[in-house]
Amino acid sequence: MRIIEIFHSFQGEGPETGLRTVFVRLARCNLRCTWCDTTYSFEEGTEIPLSEVLAKVESYQAKNVSLTGGEPLLQKEGLELTRILSEKGYRILIETGGSLDIAPYTRLPGVLVSMDVKCPGSGMEKTLRTENLQHLRPEDVVKFVIRDRKDYEFARKFLEDHPFPAQKVFQPVWGVPSAPLAEWLLEDRLDARLMLQEHKYVWGDARGH
Repeated sequence: MRIIEIFHSFQGEGPETGLRTVFVRLARCNLRCTWCDTTYSFEEGTEIPLSEVLAKVESYQAKNVSLTGGEPLLQKEGLELTRILSEKGYRILIETGGSLDIAPYTRLPGVLVSMDVKCPGSGMEKTLRTENLQHLRPEDVVKFVIRDRKDYEFARKFLEDHPFPAQKVFQPVWGVPSAPLAEWLLEDRLDARLMLQEHKYVWGDARGH
C-alpha cells in the first residue's frame, strides 16, 4: 500500500482527542480543499507491504490507530489493514473526506468513522456521498470545518435538512479565530461540539505529530 508516513502521537481531533495513537497516513487524495494542511499527502508516497505497516503499528504498543490521509478510502488495501487491526483488537479511527463509501468500514468491530461534510470555504461542498449518512452510528463523528459565517450557516442548514445519529463537531480552520464560532454555536443553542486541533497547539504544523 502507498504510505506517506506512520508516526506515534496524540490524537488532536474528534472523539479520541488526547489518546495516544498510531497514525497511518495513506497517500493521495481525490479532493483539494482550499485550507488543507496536509497537501504533502497528495503525493504518491512509498509502497510498503502490509506486513511491514502492521509491524510498524505494533511497535508503538498503542491501542488506538488512525487511518488518515489524504483520503484513506482510496486504497483498497486500507480496508484489509483495517480488518486485520480490528481482528487484533485495536480501536481504529477512519478519517475521511466523505466522498467515498464508508459502509465496509462501519461493519467492522472497533472501527469509528470521522467524516467531513465539506463547507463552501473548502471549495469541495458538492463532493459528499450523501448515502454515507445512513451508515453513521452514534459513536461516529461528522465534522464541519468552518472558515466564516457562510460556512457556519451552511453547516447549520445541513444539520436541519439531514438528521443522523453521529456526533456533530464544528472545528474552525486553523489560524481563524475560534471565538466567533463559539459564540454562534451558543447563540443558536446548537447541539454540536466545538473542537480545536489540539496537536497544533502542542507542535504547530510540524509533520509527524
